[in-house]
Amino acid sequence: MTQPFRDFAAIRATALSLPAPEADAMSAARARDAQLTKPPGALARLEDCVFHLAGWQRRSIPQLEAIHIAIFAGNHGVAARGVSAFPADVTVQMVANFERGGAAINQLARLHGANLSVAALDLDRPTADFTIAAAMTEAECVAAINAGAAVVSPSCDLLVPGEMGIGNTTAAAALAAALYGGNAASWVGPGTGVNGDALANKVRVVDTALGFHGAAIADPLEALRRVGGRELAALFGAVLMARLESVPVLLDGFVVGAAAGVLARLSPAGLDHCLAGHVSAEPGHRRLLGELGKTALLDLGMRLGEGAGAAVAIGLLKAAVACHAGMATFAEASVSQRS
Repeated sequence: MTQPFRDFAAIRATALSLPAPEADAMSAARARDAQLTKPPGALARLEDCVFHLAGWQRRSIPQLEAIHIAIFAGNHGVAARGVSAFPADVTVQMVANFERGGAAINQLARLHGANLSVAALDLDRPTADFTIAAAMTEAECVAAINAGAAVVSPSCDLLVPGEMGIGNTTAAAALAAALYGGNAASWVGPGTGVNGDALANKVRVVDTALGFHGAAIADPLEALRRVGGRELAALFGAVLMARLESVPVLLDGFVVGAAAGVLARLSPAGLDHCLAGHVSAEPGHRRLLGELGKTALLDLGMRLGEGAGAAVAIGLLKAAVACHAGMATFAEASVSQRS
């Protein structure tokens, strides 16, 4: 299979010429909405979601028949520094659980009739400990980016990226700090549930990484390579390819948001095709959404990862589409419009 991106230079060039939503489809969706049997704006953000989906799907009445939840899993060398409440073996074990259908995301995918795929990225070969070296070479990072890009089909109505990787909230915190500034304490959270001395250690680890890599991580792709991980690179690749294929994306939590932030830093409008499914309990996520200019659809205090928060929000998008597609117009229902 041909790899869409050869190197970082090709990715940077691609990010400079991203497609826009189809204005005619959005206008047609707005025109239909104005005729539906309800006061203007009565469905509030549900209407905004419809217009968003219409523009990126390039159809005036959007649909959510082909939903793809794509989970990417990776292992991190920095996990050996005690940054998680769980051992690194849990990544492999949870991938097996996904494949058996036993995780929360499996139930949510089944509920919504979504296709669920799991890409395990060299789990037997963790990234390097990014406190003493770059997590990946450029070739390794590009390979992971291409693995993410490969899951995106142009026939998909909605992509929901998710992740699994012990240590990846540490990587996400380091990446967010590289992309948007601030020290480790302003981005690091409990992740899998660390607190007290363990949380303080996690903060020290991220600060050490930021100091070690210094000015090199001012470049978004270098930041991804140096303090990210294979699953974060794959998430970035999937979000980028979705934009190129005009597939709308529903973002999950902190890790997914940090990976998507690489595209936002490469192109200010890079995440225009994305909606934020939820805001997680991970403290840095709310700040990150502010940096990305996104307002989450849900705020339920979730912090599971694996795409679960965004998958819950699929129900809101389905409600929005159902109302837009199925409601009668004033003329069809013989209901008088307001004067």
